[in-house]
Parts: sequence; C-alpha cells; structure tokens
Amino acid sequence: MAQHDKEADIIDTGSLTRRWVTYFIGIYLLTFGVSLAIRAGIGISPQSSLTRTLTLIHAPLSQGTYNFMLELLMLLLTYLVLPRDFRLKNFASLIPAFVLAAFLDVNLMLTRAIALEQYAARFSLLVLADALLALGLFLMIRANLVLMPIDMFVNTVFKRTGWKWGNIKTGFDCSLLILSAALGVAFLGEPHFIREGTIMNAILVGQYIKLYFFLYRRFSSARIQRASPGTGASAIPSSSTK
Repeated sequence: MAQHDKEADIIDTGSLTRRWVTYFIGIYLLTFGVSLAIRAGIGISPQSSLTRTLTLIHAPLSQGTYNFMLELLMLLLTYLVLPRDFRLKNFASLIPAFVLAAFLDVNLMLTRAIALEQYAARFSLLVLADALLALGLFLMIRANLVLMPIDMFVNTVFKRTGWKWGNIKTGFDCSLLILSAALGVAFLGEPHFIREGTIMNAILVGQYIKLYFFLYRRFSSARIQRASPGTGASAIPSSSTK
C-alpha cells in the first residue's frame, strides 16, 4: 500500500493478523474523522462532498452506500485504463471498501447529535476530524495490505501514463470536487459541503501524516537505541527497574 520508497521504513512486516487489525482500526478512525468533519459543517474533502451531495439528491441511499458505489466505479475504471494488468485479486479491494462504507454509516449515526453553532467550535472540530482521518490513513499505510479501488485507480493511471503520482491525485480530487459542485448546482441550486474546510482538509491531512511519520520514526529510533547493547538503558538490569 505504500506509494513511495520513503514510506518503506514505517511499513509493518510482522504478523498478518496484527496488520489486518491495524488496517481495520485505520479504516474506522478514517471514517470517524470523516463523520466529525461533516458535523463541523464548514466543508469536507472532495470525495466526501460528492457522496454527501448525492445523499441530498437521492436521500433513500446512505452516504456509505454511495461511497461503495464510487469505489465500484473506480474498480471498473481501473480495468478500462490498464486491462492487461487487472487480476481477479483486484476484487479483494472491495472488502475494505465495504467495511469502510459500513463504518461510515455507523459513525454518521453515532455523531448525528453533534450540532455546533459557534464557528470556533466548528473549526476546532474540523481540526480534530482531520487529525483522526490522517491517523487512519497512516495506520492503513503502515499495515500495507489492500489498496482501496480509488487508490488503485490513481496508481493504475500512474503506471499507464508515467505522470507524477501527486499530480494525478490532485487532478482526481479536483475532478471529484467539480463533479460535486456541478451536481449541487444542477439538482440543489447551489454547491454543498464545499467551503474553507475543504481547503483545510487538503492541507492538514498531508501535514498530519507527515507528523505521524516523524513521531513514529522518532519513537522507533529511541526504542532501538534503548535496546542496543552497550547503551546506558540496556546496561541497567531489568530487576532494578521494578
């Protein structure tokens, strides 16, 4: 799941069970962060704004359902972009996509009582929401298991075109944002869920992930130093610390 070599040192290569637990905890935290961002009410990410707008256009379907439908569409587009590289195992990406959809609906239900009036409170909630969302992404990267169909699509376009991965991801997010705004204008009279929080999400999530990378590396480095022979910490008998 790591996108770049610089992420390799944070990848968990241990127990597969532990990695799956980490992965699903990551999905839960991500969806909890998305739910809190929605309750903050000052703008959400491009993908969330699209699926949330669809719930206003056709309310009988939940946001989790629309999110899963979007993932299905991305899996189809992945096949169309590079059919010779598509394998049956790619369908495994629908498992975490389904779990994400279920967690999203659960967390939206759990947070539905949140209704903040003061802007400062909404802003603070969005900052917390983006921190949780980024932590979820960090844990999913660390687990290094199955790519979600959307991420798989971006990777496939990268393989097919050779364009910079970051540029492709930015273009994809902007396309979702434009589609969300267009649907809002066409069916609701104006765009919804696209505000300053949308820009904050684009900035904060990346910065939070960098922070988690930094903290993990610092923690790992300190742990290795304590465990290394000859250091002051390791020279102290374990019984003396009790």
